Amino acid sequence: MHRLYHAPLSPFCRKVRLVMAEKKVEVELVEEKYWLKDPDFLRRNPAGKVPVLRSDGLTIAESQAICEYFEETVPTPALMPSDPAARAEVRRLIGWFDDTFHNEVTSKLLYERVNKKLTGEGYPDSKNVKAGATRIKYHLDYMAWLLDQRRWLAGDVMTMADFAAAAHLSALDYISDVDWNRSSNVKDWYAKIKSRPAFRTLLADQVPGFPQPAHYADLDF
Repeated sequence: MHRLYHAPLSPFCRKVRLVMAEKKVEVELVEEKYWLKDPDFLRRNPAGKVPVLRSDGLTIAESQAICEYFEETVPTPALMPSDPAARAEVRRLIGWFDDTFHNEVTSKLLYERVNKKLTGEGYPDSKNVKAGATRIKYHLDYMAWLLDQRRWLAGDVMTMADFAAAAHLSALDYISDVDWNRSSNVKDWYAKIKSRPAFRTLLADQVPGFPQPAHYADLDF
């Protein structure tokens, strides 16, 4: 049995959960309040971040390392293309969402509205929230442009890039910070990926103090 130390609304944890679920890997989820810097958790990952995977005496930290571990050890279904150029595009887009989108949007909206309250760090910074609300429009437009040319974000088949994007957007959707009416392409893409069995546990997440919006788990949103 694999054990994943995670936080429910962490997009990095959600990406790992989606990959594992898509590959039908059974996992025990352990919610970790990483901000408390528990000594046992810090021994697992001195960086003090989630996700962290424990499996048969092996400990792996960092979301992409965990995802690629499962891509190599559970190759079916494949979430990375066999062609080197196509793999490079998938990794580029994963970097786009886990780095650029995270810094410009997720950290400005989700972390300000939710994480600060959970960790007792105070109130949201309105300047950051405004900046995130502005930048997400640019990213949604970029996704719409990609999906105008491709069936999925990185090409004609679903890949780990789609899960990286869906992980961030699903966390933001939990707090109603995604304008799904901005692009029919993006809305249709999210509806497809949201309907996959791998998404079910994410749609069941409940964060105390932050109830789900009515549309969050609605597959016909």
